[in-house]
Amino acid sequence: MDQKKAGVLLSYGQTVLSTLISLVYTPVMLRLLGQSEYGLYTLVNGFISNLSLMSFGLGSAYVRYYARYEASDGERGVAKINGMFMGIFLVIGVLSLAVGGVLVANVHNIFAAKLTPAEVETARVLMALLVVNIAVSFPCSVFTSYITAKERFFFQRIVSMIRTILNPIVMLPLLLMGLGSVSLVVVTLVLSVVTDVSSAYYCFKKLNMRLTFGGFDFRLLREMGGFSFFIFLNMIIDQINWTVDTTILGIVSGTAATAVYGVGSQLHRYYMTISTSISGVFVPQINRIVARGESDDALTKLFTRVGRIQFMLLMLVLTGFVFVGEPFIEAWGGGEYEGAYPIALLLMAPVTVPLIQNLGIEIQRAKNKHQFRSKVYFFMALGNVAISIPLGMKWGGLGCALGTAISMIVCNGFVMNWYYHRHIGLDMAYFWKSILSIAPAFIPPVLLALLAVKLHVFSGYGGVLLFALPYSAVYCASVYLLAMNRQEKDMINAMGRKLLRRA
Repeated sequence: MDQKKAGVLLSYGQTVLSTLISLVYTPVMLRLLGQSEYGLYTLVNGFISNLSLMSFGLGSAYVRYYARYEASDGERGVAKINGMFMGIFLVIGVLSLAVGGVLVANVHNIFAAKLTPAEVETARVLMALLVVNIAVSFPCSVFTSYITAKERFFFQRIVSMIRTILNPIVMLPLLLMGLGSVSLVVVTLVLSVVTDVSSAYYCFKKLNMRLTFGGFDFRLLREMGGFSFFIFLNMIIDQINWTVDTTILGIVSGTAATAVYGVGSQLHRYYMTISTSISGVFVPQINRIVARGESDDALTKLFTRVGRIQFMLLMLVLTGFVFVGEPFIEAWGGGEYEGAYPIALLLMAPVTVPLIQNLGIEIQRAKNKHQFRSKVYFFMALGNVAISIPLGMKWGGLGCALGTAISMIVCNGFVMNWYYHRHIGLDMAYFWKSILSIAPAFIPPVLLALLAVKLHVFSGYGGVLLFALPYSAVYCASVYLLAMNRQEKDMINAMGRKLLRRA
């Protein structure tokens, strides 16, 4: 429980830290790179990230099989699982190098239509470095999964925070030296290797991790393949939904439109981390609840309790962004990125529903009932592509974002909620009744915000802070008094008492 609490608090600490760093670092990076080169980096990074699909969803299966073999065979069974996953991911790493090599050799044929000869050569270098980074990440992911299964969240979050701090410290001098987008990828590769080595050392020296490579169990591999196939299918869908827009824009509009979309997409990713920061620490607990055969009521209550906290936090950010998102982007990225504001809103608002329900994904996997979600999302992803191409050709980044938003609303807002209720055993009526009971608490801060923006023009960082600080205070007070239940208030009060004692 201490590890879980530390993991949640440090996750939010990292989210706050990375956001604060981005406020300072990202505008400098955008200006040093320029819109064209940043667009090139966004385009190539999104394209090469498709190689991550070669994990075939096996990484997400690790915790499930770890729990099973630890219960049945103890450390001997865990060592066998570790060896199997390491062997599989080593092979995948080699294959990704081969596939990536083919892509690097053909970069001219992929992007030449909209890129200059100089941009094509830069893209070639970026691709090669990103391919190496992904290939190395495959076998090293076993160490990360092992640490998660052991619920050693404190170590994971501390390493992530250190990496977050080091990234701009190392990056900015290289950008000032004029090394451009290549330096971004080089630093990412180096920090990834350092992080992976640290995780491996922690696993072997502190957690006494063992790997057994003999006696490869092909029957178990077939079972894992059946379980992981639909996770893999879902990975394809996620990759399509979040990278196809930049690929489409790179082909039909060029690097400038890709750069604007990239800024909106980056803000959307920050928004997503608010939710995923807390949900990741509950994966082992969910698998234990299912393995012990506890009632669905226990899962519904956990699902709702976490969803309420996520909803309160997300709506603070989303409603605040509605009012001062545009001046924030102008101050943060520059006037040429003002088109990123509606793109960010179109990506952030629809994704709120799946973000407050992301524990449901792990519940599906723990019950081995994740196949339906993957099938539905697969067809919705095809629809997203079909919609985004014509919309992107007509309205650029805004059209692509609209296509993604439509697919998210239909799939997550309606289909998956029906499936959770009818087939997973979660009481979605109870969930939404509890979530919507929070909504009246938004009325006071939103009314005051409407009055504020009508009476005053907020611009620059100073204007954003002038709005954000009192708005956050009113929002938090309203949510505490009008929306939080006794358990949530007790949690806040306990945290407040601890902070006062330490002060």
